[in-house]
Amino acid sequence: MAKVVSLGIHIADVLGRPVTNIPEGQNLALLEEIRLTVAGTAAGTSVDLAKLGLDVYAIGAIGQDELGDFVVYTMKRYGIHTDGLVRKKGVQTSATMLPIRPNGERPALHVPGANAHFSLEDVNFDLIAAADYLHIGGTPLMPRFDGEPMRKVFEFARQHKVVTTYDLLAINKPNLLEQVEMVLPFVDYFMPGFEEAVMMCGLRDRHEAIRFFLERGAGHTVFKMGNKGSSAAWLEDGMLKEIIVPAMKVPVVDSTGCGDAYCAGFISGLSLGYDLQKACRLGTAAGGLVIQGLGSDAGIVDLKSTLRFMEEQA
Repeated sequence: MAKVVSLGIHIADVLGRPVTNIPEGQNLALLEEIRLTVAGTAAGTSVDLAKLGLDVYAIGAIGQDELGDFVVYTMKRYGIHTDGLVRKKGVQTSATMLPIRPNGERPALHVPGANAHFSLEDVNFDLIAAADYLHIGGTPLMPRFDGEPMRKVFEFARQHKVVTTYDLLAINKPNLLEQVEMVLPFVDYFMPGFEEAVMMCGLRDRHEAIRFFLERGAGHTVFKMGNKGSSAAWLEDGMLKEIIVPAMKVPVVDSTGCGDAYCAGFISGLSLGYDLQKACRLGTAAGGLVIQGLGSDAGIVDLKSTLRFMEEQA
């Protein structure tokens, strides 16, 4: 069983659906479903990785509050090792309220909380040294860790021959590209959404955007492109090579956590020895399952059923 460290933001999500409007004043709107889940580009990926059968170690920051208790309890229930989570005094666990629209879109109301206080001193390097894979997700919501501290962690992983994957969030900040560029030489698989990539580099042509990040050091780009599927690309003797994997046609309930699920499926595929295309297909299947339910932990049951779904959708 492959060991994966998933490092970055940990969030408690409160989700409700379907939300067509926010009532005026103190009026009431009735929903079909409300859920509380563990989410975030590290924690959401951790949950899906654990469901897919990997040995998962979480590293991140939460508060000393009830939401933090919920995050720890839930992750342990999935078999995730939580000793790498630090509990910060005087700050709440990061949380998001998500009113899910009937078409699956998800506007967010977010409190950065403990994620904003995570720093290099909180990282358990022994866990990383013993891992097969390191997944980092959360730039730019970790201001004390983004940039140079993150670069040091990725470089440490490279020195210890740990395969690295990197995801981030679609939040445009003035120094976002600078923070990303300094870590790319130590990233094996750079896995943003395509719109996030465009936001950073300003290049809407996909091949130009791919080359932009590959030439800055990323071993591969893996762009998640929503209903257009995903792209995995690399440079070979200076020539751009690319694989396109189509999206699966499934009912859309809530897109929360689909990118995190894709990352989990992709890493799981790598751990199984799959080639790049099949690893992307497993990522697509994981995302295709999550989008059919409410919350980032929806849909995926285990590896066997996910592989069956992948083959049925082929």
